[in-house]
Amino acid sequence: MADTQSNAGAIWALGVTQIIGYGTLYYSFSILAPNVAGDLDVPVQWIYAFISLALLAGGLVSPWAGGLADRLGAGQVMSFGSVGAAAALAACGMAGNAMAFLAGVILVELASAFVLYSTAFAFLAQTTGSRARRSITYLTLIAGFASTIFWPLTTWLLQAMDWHQVYFLFAVLNLAICLPLHLWLSRFARIAAGRPPETIADPTPISLENRNLVFVLIVMGFSLAGFVSAATLFHMVPLLGLLGLGTAGAWVASLLGPAQVASRLINMAFGQDLPATVLAVVSAVTMPLALGTLALSAPSTTGAIAFAVIFGLGSGLFSIVSGTLPLAIFGKAGFGKRLGWIGMGRLGLSALAPFALSVSLVTVGPKPSVWVLTGAGTCCVAVFAEVWRRCRPSMSAMPLR
Repeated sequence: MADTQSNAGAIWALGVTQIIGYGTLYYSFSILAPNVAGDLDVPVQWIYAFISLALLAGGLVSPWAGGLADRLGAGQVMSFGSVGAAAALAACGMAGNAMAFLAGVILVELASAFVLYSTAFAFLAQTTGSRARRSITYLTLIAGFASTIFWPLTTWLLQAMDWHQVYFLFAVLNLAICLPLHLWLSRFARIAAGRPPETIADPTPISLENRNLVFVLIVMGFSLAGFVSAATLFHMVPLLGLLGLGTAGAWVASLLGPAQVASRLINMAFGQDLPATVLAVVSAVTMPLALGTLALSAPSTTGAIAFAVIFGLGSGLFSIVSGTLPLAIFGKAGFGKRLGWIGMGRLGLSALAPFALSVSLVTVGPKPSVWVLTGAGTCCVAVFAEVWRRCRPSMSAMPLR
């Protein structure tokens, strides 16, 4: 009972840091970008080009961050990552020109590799072992509120202060809340390491031929998913506006968070015995389904709501799959570094997404751009279907709790 309660406390603490981390380091950017562009007197496409470069930098450092999590413990990595995140956000707030802001955004993405889901999932694998899949589900359930909280919060803050001050406030949140919680989690990890081995048993990896090929396919699948997700999330509110939703786009986009949470609740209630490979395919299918619905129905508000809900359901499941799929197939050994390599591929392709969609919206228009994203999502479905086909004989015999 004590272990269960302490695990729950750790998951809640980690959930709070993920809400603040994703909210300040990721979701706030699309709300702040127009103000930053206007104040620095540069086209908004440049600001999205900056985040593309920054995502690439974050992807390059991800395997190193994952290796550090394996060697030093994910709790310690997240602790100094919180300091880095605060410093990076403060650097963005101090930026007085475009190049200084670019440097700040690159620092933000470098820090993200040490504090967001990949390192958090490694922490749960290290401390909860055979309960890692359920723990990851609980964590993503809590963290799913990040966009719901920080999109409207950032919009509201911009009415009371300028974007420099918003970045300074976000830096304080990381330093005053996330750092103490990550330090406490480091202590929790040391206590967990002293438990009897059976309480943190390693999830058994499956027996599989061509493991390297399967891992490459997994990296490809998450890279395609990351491209579609980054392009959509960074532009969701302005994209809905361009498609004719007007001011309704903001509240329609706010449905994403509750849909993410709903998908995790559904998975928690009914999907715990569903193989991670099947969950990956289901998650992938939602992307072209949601985007196709948006392209066919715009400017219908009903269609946009359906898009936001379906995309949110899939995004919520993908957050779970990104941790549980490699854990189920390859086990806990080297888990942090594997997540780092997946992050490198995902962020490397995602780096192109914000700028590419920004240019596409200007050159070919919103609807053709959405159809391109639909095609990329369909390719993602094909890749994860192949992973499922190759793993099916082994996974079918294993309940993945």
